[in-house]
Amino acid sequence: MDQSIHDIRRANWLNIVHQCQERSEGVSAKQWLSDNGVNEKSYYYWLRKFRKETYEQMQPMVAREQTGTDITFAEMTIPEKTVSPCITSPDEPYENPVAVIRYNGLTIGISNEISDGLLSRILKEVSHA
Repeated sequence: MDQSIHDIRRANWLNIVHQCQERSEGVSAKQWLSDNGVNEKSYYYWLRKFRKETYEQMQPMVAREQTGTDITFAEMTIPEKTVSPCITSPDEPYENPVAVIRYNGLTIGISNEISDGLLSRILKEVSHA
């Protein structure tokens, strides 16, 4: 088969699949196919083919994401001049925090003296915790 004919058929079936997927609520796929004169076996053949293509395209993305999840600890260096020590127990409140972040059992008190760079790094690391 000529490649251009295959491309046209593929585009046509992709359009049919999209239309069927966006059919009105309460209308079954079988009913929509019948109403629109679409062969049910052909429809499911192309649907399976498009799903397989999409799945294969997703695999490299999934592999990249999985390699990023292997890190369970991230070390942060904090410049000394931007940190004022505040040692408290879990039961004591922080000394005048402007904001407190609580996430997954971690509590971080933030004061007005924090630099933008340090705050950005903290938020980045907490979001990946």
